[in-house]
Amino acid sequence: MEKITYKKAGVDIDEGDRFVSLIAPMAKKTFGRGVMMDIGSFGALFKLDLKKYKEPVLVSGTDGVGTKLKIAFMMDKHDTVGIDLVAMCVNDILTLGADPLFFLDYFATGKLKADKAKDVVKGIAEGCKQADCALIGGETAEMPGFYEAGEYDLAGFAVGAVDRKKIINGSAITEGDAIIGLSSSGIHSNGYSLARKVLIEKAGFKLNKKISELGCTLGEELLKPTTIYVKAFRSLVSKNIKVKGMAHITGGGVPGNLPRIFGKGISAVLKDGSWPVPSVFELIRRLGNVPEADMRRTFNCGIGFVFIVNNTDVGKTIKCLKKVGYDAYNIGTIHRGVRKQISYV
Repeated sequence: MEKITYKKAGVDIDEGDRFVSLIAPMAKKTFGRGVMMDIGSFGALFKLDLKKYKEPVLVSGTDGVGTKLKIAFMMDKHDTVGIDLVAMCVNDILTLGADPLFFLDYFATGKLKADKAKDVVKGIAEGCKQADCALIGGETAEMPGFYEAGEYDLAGFAVGAVDRKKIINGSAITEGDAIIGLSSSGIHSNGYSLARKVLIEKAGFKLNKKISELGCTLGEELLKPTTIYVKAFRSLVSKNIKVKGMAHITGGGVPGNLPRIFGKGISAVLKDGSWPVPSVFELIRRLGNVPEADMRRTFNCGIGFVFIVNNTDVGKTIKCLKKVGYDAYNIGTIHRGVRKQISYV
């Protein structure tokens, strides 16, 4: 009688062990002083620096990469989606003023290919370096028959800390404050179902096709990693610029995300055309005949993160951000009005 092993059932424990040995050195390079143990235990230990925080509050966030992974599968390029994974989590907790401390990932696939999975973790480690946090652990799940051949899914979990008195929740936002928008690197990690529908299914573009409007191939454009904005916030803090509110512009665009930090009676007026919109968005709008309102509620349209500051701090805020590598623009003003109301002029 044939002996059926776990490997014959589709789960290769040896390949899993090889994968851990490949990624451990990458994870270790992200470790800071707070990490208390190596990769491979049942849990991860992190010692909070209590000298840094008078009344520490932990801030957590979780997210994935979404259907942007489909582009990675189609291109067989996996070393950047990990950056997206980290960005989607740390940018969220950053909006509350948190310092990212550590990150964990969840990688699930039908059949584990250690070398491909290593490329994914390479991107995660790079994202953690950009965010100045530790890749402290994670989980790999091999689930035969659950995913299409060659496909996988990702989830991430970020934990940060902020002093209770330094939490930024938008409550300090008042009429007349300025809205500073930071450029996105492109589509980031939202709206890919619409982007694929228009550019690949309807327009019939191939991912390896160079598009003059984009200055690169379609695949290169669509896989540009999500920008991580941790250094941008820290640069403002270092210059004692008061940040009253922050918004990470993800699914829902500016109209769907900016009002999440508004209190009662707060609205915003945005200046249309006050920031450069990457060509990929115009391409999608034109080729798909996508209504403008749908574009704004689906994509970031060139603004990946927002700071709310005093109107008197606009000049030095933009100067400070540009000095550390972020293009920033005065894109609007805070007004009194119905909460969640975003208008364009």
